[in-house]
Amino acid sequence: MQWDIVIGLEIHVQLATRTKIFSGSSTAYGAEPNTQANAVDLAMPGTLPVPNEQAFRYAVMFGLAVNAEIERRSVFERKNYFYPDLPKGYQTTQLERPIVGPGYVGIDLENGETKRVRIHHAHLEEDAGKSLHEDFHGMTGVDLNRAGTPLIEVVTEPDMNNAAEAVAFARKLHGIVTSLGICDGDMSQGSMRFDVNISLKPKGSDKLGTRTETKNLNSFRFMEQAIAHEVERQMDILEDGGTITQETRLYNGDRDESRSMRTKEEANDYRYFPCPDLLPVEIDEAFIEEARASLPELPDARKARFMEQYGLNDYDASLLASDSRLAAFFEETVKHGKDAKLAANWIQGEFSARLNAEGKSVAQSPVSGKQLGDLVVRIADNTISSAGAKKVFEALWTGENDDVDAIIEAKGLKQVSDTGELEKMVDEVLAEMPDQVAQYQQEEDPKKRKKMLGGFMGPLMKASKGQGNPKLFNEILQKKLG
Repeated sequence: MQWDIVIGLEIHVQLATRTKIFSGSSTAYGAEPNTQANAVDLAMPGTLPVPNEQAFRYAVMFGLAVNAEIERRSVFERKNYFYPDLPKGYQTTQLERPIVGPGYVGIDLENGETKRVRIHHAHLEEDAGKSLHEDFHGMTGVDLNRAGTPLIEVVTEPDMNNAAEAVAFARKLHGIVTSLGICDGDMSQGSMRFDVNISLKPKGSDKLGTRTETKNLNSFRFMEQAIAHEVERQMDILEDGGTITQETRLYNGDRDESRSMRTKEEANDYRYFPCPDLLPVEIDEAFIEEARASLPELPDARKARFMEQYGLNDYDASLLASDSRLAAFFEETVKHGKDAKLAANWIQGEFSARLNAEGKSVAQSPVSGKQLGDLVVRIADNTISSAGAKKVFEALWTGENDDVDAIIEAKGLKQVSDTGELEKMVDEVLAEMPDQVAQYQQEEDPKKRKKMLGGFMGPLMKASKGQGNPKLFNEILQKKLG
């Protein structure tokens, strides 16, 4: 049977405020457990929450960035449930009057088209604490430092139809919030967490199937894997004549396994009611316009500028513009390296591969944009070959030396581009390969001749100790061989 896949996302975005949403406790990451939760965070008797203005400003900035309506009157409710890391016994959140209303984000599809994913709303809420299982044998530890940290929860419409679209949207949203500066985007530390709602329906049917929610995915790779896993699980059940249970599930990316966490609750299960300690928050036009004026360049605008200013193609511009830190690194590289296309190739190739292999962010790179720019200059002016450039990059990365020219000199990587010297080497190599020369000159097929030409390059590079300019070698070879 053929199936249509229907996907919607709920994304928790931790806001980069210095203090919590309703108290003055610090939100800094890495403190000793339970040292950053005060009496307000724990809802001790006699305490009253005070809304954090910056959290509202960040939420409004987000709404403007995703073309959404901004709710002028914002109301908080209490969502009641009991869990060890929820010290109050309820979560202060927004249900009826979320601060950000309907909006949309455009994503680039693999076929080159653009698709609009609708955002149903985004609301402000406080985070819970964190349950710790690894360091306790047969027990659970609770760290309440995160309790009360401000979040916006972004809820999409079920507009995505495969894992690639869901990941494209997640990446786009990550690029937006990090460009705005409202979130650091560090998913390994829980700054962005994704819940994926998935259902299947017979192909072409208008009736949606029963959905499941897979919670707390903290990487794009795990999201892609979790969607593939859940789609296959539901498909197997339905094609065997079974029914899907509406439930919340957890996915283990290391094992590629999922398990049921609980049956899916409805809003009335949480006994929502207006928070008696918080008045409605009124947002005026001046506040919204102030937030609008503070908006930085966003990924779509940056992509268009990269294409116009640097002559990049759609793919390169999209990839480099999606991450504000990577975009800044690229522009620093071009500032010193001049050649934008070559800079883009190196950043997307050797640089990004090394970051990924070592699990580093752009901010943690031991190679600066200036250093990579200096390297690009030496590649572009033929001072070094591509192979030599990789050796220079390695030395920069490992901290062997921080100066490109000094590394080239110390390692003897300077490329020979003297045509007279290269011609002499070509003459010597051709003299030692008469049979290959004869075969080349007798061959009439241009494609085969081109392939045979490569057979001379190995001996030439050996003769030049890897320092001959390959492009000049190729030109001289073709001239000499006729």
